[in-house]
Amino acid sequence: MRKFTVHTGIVAPLNRANVDTDMIIPKQFLKSIKRSGFGPNLFDELRYLDEGQPDADNSQRPLNPDFVLNKQPYDEASVLLAGPNFGCGSSREHAPWALEDFGFRSIIAPGFADIFFNNCFKNGLLPIVLKEEEVKILFDAVARVPGCEVTINLPAQTVTVFGGSADELVFDFEIDGFRKKCLLEGLDEIGLTLKESDAIRAYEQQRKQITPWMFTDVESAGV
Repeated sequence: MRKFTVHTGIVAPLNRANVDTDMIIPKQFLKSIKRSGFGPNLFDELRYLDEGQPDADNSQRPLNPDFVLNKQPYDEASVLLAGPNFGCGSSREHAPWALEDFGFRSIIAPGFADIFFNNCFKNGLLPIVLKEEEVKILFDAVARVPGCEVTINLPAQTVTVFGGSADELVFDFEIDGFRKKCLLEGLDEIGLTLKESDAIRAYEQQRKQITPWMFTDVESAGV
């Protein structure tokens, strides 16, 4: 999992409430457990004018010219600004996979569905909850300066945006200390386990001494 410390990127505005995981990555594309390859079908129903099918050549499909990610410079955005209850619906982990594969590093919204929120942290995405009035200010800033960038400083827990006014806009956000540490170090659940590999091996050796029968090879024992 990639580390997240300080990130600066273009903000793509998606001012919709209750964007569910089927809108993020439709069900017909959930045919792989690999974490890559889902980016071209992110927001498929909004992004294309035809119906998406697995293994289709997306480069030949007609694009929806009104969808934000089909417009420059938002096609290179790495921060998504969204409405309330983002990521609701089914619990598919493919949703953060698709967002990350497209190139997003963070999503800012007034609120997230719980399972999606948790899945983001497991996949190196930083979901940031700001107050509704703060999110509105960000939407206004993006409208004034299309393609404006934000800087997300995870150690300082701040979001900074220049929205065309004389002063920078800085917002603070909260994050659980353990999740913050995992993102800063780039550790998912497997990475956390591997950090304890020496202790795990020592425990196994100890158990072999105490309960050797548990480690006896069944075939060699003639069973």
